[in-house]
Amino acid sequence: MRDRWVFLAWGSVKGRTVAGVLEWLNLAMEYIEEHLGEPLDAAEAARIAVTSEYHFRRMFSALAGIPLSEYVRRRRLTLAGAEVLAGERTLLDVAVRYGYGSGEAFARAFRALHGIGPGAARRTGAALYSQPRMSFRLIVEGSSSMRYRIVERDGFRMVGRGTRVPLVYEGMNPAIVEFVRSIGRETLGRWEECAAGEPGGVVAAVSNHAADDTEGTEIDYFHGVVSGTEVPGASERLDVGPGTWAVFESSGAFPQAVQYLWRDVYTQWFPSNPYRSRPGPSLSRTTVSDDGTHAEAELWIPVERE
Repeated sequence: MRDRWVFLAWGSVKGRTVAGVLEWLNLAMEYIEEHLGEPLDAAEAARIAVTSEYHFRRMFSALAGIPLSEYVRRRRLTLAGAEVLAGERTLLDVAVRYGYGSGEAFARAFRALHGIGPGAARRTGAALYSQPRMSFRLIVEGSSSMRYRIVERDGFRMVGRGTRVPLVYEGMNPAIVEFVRSIGRETLGRWEECAAGEPGGVVAAVSNHAADDTEGTEIDYFHGVVSGTEVPGASERLDVGPGTWAVFESSGAFPQAVQYLWRDVYTQWFPSNPYRSRPGPSLSRTTVSDDGTHAEAELWIPVERE
């Protein structure tokens, strides 16, 4: 597998260049690599990257395509696999060297990644999975621009219905599709008529979603409208606290228009602007064409200044 190339917009922020941001990220990656045998100290890695731990985890997940914790797990077991095959240390020594408290725990983790136990791998010289060390590099490109605005909002209330759904990174999320279908087109139409304030229309809110969540992890999903009054068929509410929001707009093929917008925000906008993500629900409003192939999307991400 080749090193992952990250495409970033060129710019400078308060005296720092995007190249500088990448340098800090790569210093954080060096720190992680040097401490693979110890518990992950994401707070220290974030300090080296000159940002908050929350934003560091979000940024890494968006740039690398996998959560930070999953990357660290794969790197540990990649290096451990090489030592297992080399045969110079006992299996227990290898387990302890890479942070596993027992041979049993090491064997379970090893088998989960490599598909074979460490003992069998050593006996047979099996082919093992390899997670390359990641680094981030800059490619200057100016082929696209992003439409965004910064919004200061008092706290507001959404009314609608909520559920828990498995996280899906690519393509349609069947659980969300089924949940929205269960609400019904007529009910959604009544909700939209009752919407008052920004973000307007029927809005999806995702909360309790950590950057380290792997695909399939259950997250909170809420579908509703911003309103201070009772709304027919809206049996639940979601209170959203005050704060600053970065609001992005996009249009294109559905559902890629929404999913690629998420990617572009973290790979292009954040490195070029003096903001970082903060805890809070992410909001999105999507209008899909009648034939289901095109979408107009608006994404609200809670942010704070660096």
